[in-house]
Amino acid sequence: MRFALSPEQRDFAAALDELLAGSDTPGVAREWAERRFEPGRKLWRELADLGVWGLLVPEEHGGAAAEPVDAVVALEACGYHAVPGPVVETAAVAPRLLGGGELERVAAGESMVTVAIPPEVPRALDADAADVVLRLAGTSAVRLSSDVDSAGRMPSIDAARGLFPVGESGEALGRARPHAYALGVLGVSAQLLGAARRMLAMATEYAAQRRQYGRAIGQYQAVKHLLADVTVRLELARPLVDGAAVTVASGAGEATVLRDTSAAKVAATRAALLAARTSLQVHGAIGYTAEHDLGLWLTKVRALAGAWGTADAHRTRVLTAVRGEHAG
Repeated sequence: MRFALSPEQRDFAAALDELLAGSDTPGVAREWAERRFEPGRKLWRELADLGVWGLLVPEEHGGAAAEPVDAVVALEACGYHAVPGPVVETAAVAPRLLGGGELERVAAGESMVTVAIPPEVPRALDADAADVVLRLAGTSAVRLSSDVDSAGRMPSIDAARGLFPVGESGEALGRARPHAYALGVLGVSAQLLGAARRMLAMATEYAAQRRQYGRAIGQYQAVKHLLADVTVRLELARPLVDGAAVTVASGAGEATVLRDTSAAKVAATRAALLAARTSLQVHGAIGYTAEHDLGLWLTKVRALAGAWGTADAHRTRVLTAVRGEHAG
């Protein structure tokens, strides 16, 4: 199977890139880490104008009723530009859990949603910034109080990611639509791809500028090989992410969807971690400094690597699925 974006999807990706490239997202992410949310909310409203938050929302609720592949395009762009906040939860998961007027507010960029799905996702991301806090218990969605005590914020390697424990009680919202968790996994995988691409671009640009012994370090074969290895890993991961999006859209059973989204998460995590390690190696000591933007992506990737299930957990899911298929 050959995966290729349609002209409309490529135009959408270009529009997102143009908006985010001019929005100082590193500055917005740093403000978000200090729990100053207004710059981030402004950016979210601008993304709403491009339809990002309504991609998977049904048309009757003001959304585009688009395919998961379209969401992958948007979330990869968010990862590339380090957009802060519960991006995956709002764009990919909330449409499976909410309905009615609440979804209309999500599509319009007026409602930011965060989700906990114990045990895989035990804490709610940025619950102090979100307008809606949800918990998925089995197949039922529960709306929790959005009045969050900031003192309950738990530490994360990524300062822009605030993690909060969630309670048990709340307002039952009814049965969730299928694949809520799988779409979260798929969304994080897309973010990881975007972050990996950004770090590869930063490393490539730095290698062309930084000179040692009278030559740009990018001219040295060893550096070329490092960057090429990241490129190969990314190209191997992308079809798995796109393929998982197609599987979700196909109406396949839960086991198949979880198998493919787990495989996507494993591949995207491997690519992003290699990109992080390589980019830091190419940048050298400057990459460790808080002032350099590389650090925003390094810490984001480390956090996303364990978000919505660790790589080991997803490998186990894939292995169990494959063994079950062979046994059958």
